[in-house]
Amino acid sequence: MAGHIQDRWYKTEADPNGKTTRVKTDRHGLGMRYRARYIGPDGTEKSKSFPDGKKRLAEKWLTNIEADMSRGEYVDPRASRTTFRQFAEKWVKNQTTDETSRTAVESRLRLHAYPYIGSRPLGSFKAEHIRDWTGELKKAIPSANYRRAIFENVSSVMNAAIDDGVLLRNPCRATSVKAPQPVQTRVKPWTAEQTFAVRAALPEHYRAMVDVGAGCGLRQGEIFGLPVDEVGFLTGWLHVGFQVKRVHGTLVFAPPKRGKVRDVPLPAEVGKALTEHMRRFPPVKVTLPWLTPDGAPLTKNLVFTSTTDNAVWRSAFNDQSWKPALAAAGIIPEPEKGKRYASAREHGMHALRHFYASVLLDAGESIKALSTYLGHSDPGFTLKVYTHLMPSSEGRTRKAVDSVFQAADKPDDGPQTAQAA
Repeated sequence: MAGHIQDRWYKTEADPNGKTTRVKTDRHGLGMRYRARYIGPDGTEKSKSFPDGKKRLAEKWLTNIEADMSRGEYVDPRASRTTFRQFAEKWVKNQTTDETSRTAVESRLRLHAYPYIGSRPLGSFKAEHIRDWTGELKKAIPSANYRRAIFENVSSVMNAAIDDGVLLRNPCRATSVKAPQPVQTRVKPWTAEQTFAVRAALPEHYRAMVDVGAGCGLRQGEIFGLPVDEVGFLTGWLHVGFQVKRVHGTLVFAPPKRGKVRDVPLPAEVGKALTEHMRRFPPVKVTLPWLTPDGAPLTKNLVFTSTTDNAVWRSAFNDQSWKPALAAAGIIPEPEKGKRYASAREHGMHALRHFYASVLLDAGESIKALSTYLGHSDPGFTLKVYTHLMPSSEGRTRKAVDSVFQAADKPDDGPQTAQAA
């Protein structure tokens, strides 16, 4: 048996003749009688107290501890009393992802995990607790994709607890726990008419943003953070190396999403639109911190700025310029008087990237090239999102097969058809 059992109500003393006898201690009859003690794998002593009459229970507990150690399944009982929230807050703080991603994870846990499971000790988690929590999550959040993101964040915390020896198994991965399944929706790109209708409805100060998004595939933040010296009017290439994004309520310069710095072809028509835009609205030097609100200041001569010559705030642009343009183009409804525009996630500026992808694929561009131009980490992801937008591939297949069948239907041009000399 690992360790030993200490009886705190009695002690052994030797008389002058060397004979040992058991005598009562000062604690006799007070508190827990037995204390099970052992040395843990980290070299420190661990213990647990048991009441009078429960010595067999204390022995059984020590036996189980010894069995867990031999199987490699030992978990420090004291560490397992750490609550989910205590462990998760430390885990989030030490994440090495970018500040925006870390903030998003912290927000999901704070709003949708801590109120339900935050106070529960990690060692007490069972599959039923996760099932109950996911049930509450389903009632509170309609979006299956968002529920999935929250679930995966909680599961990641549990995996970290296992790595740190605080938890034995991940309750999120129990066979009886069903993770929220993301809803796969097909991208339905805008038509050229819709794209240019939105462009025409935007304030003139912002119209060329549509040219860059629909003609080069840049994300919204990358358009907002496009410096003049990254536009290769002579080379025919546009370098995507920066974006403007909000971190803790402050606008900062940052690399593109997942650090995917890239070069994309600059079509002549987009170059003309940018030249005209800069003639009418000269670029402005804007200084923002780099990466974090307390980062080193960085100055860039931006192609697109607000009407007050500052970096563009996404929320203000979306509410005051983008959504009114969508409504004017008939893509979303006009709001009732005194009310805000309805949410239109599928019609954000990301729709311009979908339009760009559909144009390239319809022209026969490869998935690998499109993936590079969009800044995706994996061409497989690009194929998964846009495979249904490849009518030219299907058309080539039909044309190839049709040509074979049509050739087979033609009469043989054999010797019997030869004209007499």
